[in-house]
Amino acid sequence: KKCHFVGILTVTDFIDVLRYYRETGADVITLASRSIGDILADEEILSTVLRKNPPRRFSTGEPVGADQHALFLSVDADATLDKACHLLHEKTLDFLPVLLPSDMRVLATITYTCILEHLVSNFREQRRLFDDTIYDLGIGTYGEDVVVAHPQQTLHEVLHTMHLHGLSAIPVVDENTKKIRGVYSRSDITFLTKASDAEDAVRNLSLTLEALMAQQRTDVTTPDALHTCSMRHTLQYVFEYFAQWKFNRLICVDEEERVIGVVSARDLVAYFL
Repeated sequence: KKCHFVGILTVTDFIDVLRYYRETGADVITLASRSIGDILADEEILSTVLRKNPPRRFSTGEPVGADQHALFLSVDADATLDKACHLLHEKTLDFLPVLLPSDMRVLATITYTCILEHLVSNFREQRRLFDDTIYDLGIGTYGEDVVVAHPQQTLHEVLHTMHLHGLSAIPVVDENTKKIRGVYSRSDITFLTKASDAEDAVRNLSLTLEALMAQQRTDVTTPDALHTCSMRHTLQYVFEYFAQWKFNRLICVDEEERVIGVVSARDLVAYFL
């Protein structure tokens, strides 16, 4: 039996679908009976909450990134890392499947974090080539271009902001002191695990970030955990820090822990392209 690609629906896509039901007031009970194919065939959902916006820093002027829901963008196992990096970057993808040419099975998926881990392992033992600071090298987003959230904002508000700006995570800062409080990631499913059904999950979109962050587990470390740096840190330091913690992003702060920038794994990989 011949298989063919139908579409991709990630956990962050599912969260966006819940946002759609909340925004439109549609009966969320019907979601339980809908297949992934039904959802991906719904033009209203595809053209709103699943409409992908590239990050402002990497925007090419096009309002929408590659439609990963309809197109199966991938590379085969014989492709070069350079080709994979350019496809990830140019199509504003979050991940890229690697296929076995013989039978088209998915061998692995490549992310920016995977690529950065490869770069670190190949460069960190060589002589110090990266003594310039990440700020001087233009790696990351700084100043007024940094989008932040506040603890008292609702999850729905924050997810909408992240969708508009094409962000996978956002720094959470104290509205008064401007100091960093944490990071909220779009892939955080804490509000889903606390829900008893789909209606409860939609209601949980009204929870504040402060309430959600208090529910997050602290006994595990994820790539989305809060890690900070300063504008004075060198690329060499960031590479060595990544080798230890395998982060998705660093939040750049000043001496008083106020957010002044964000450096993502994608920023670091893009510097070498």
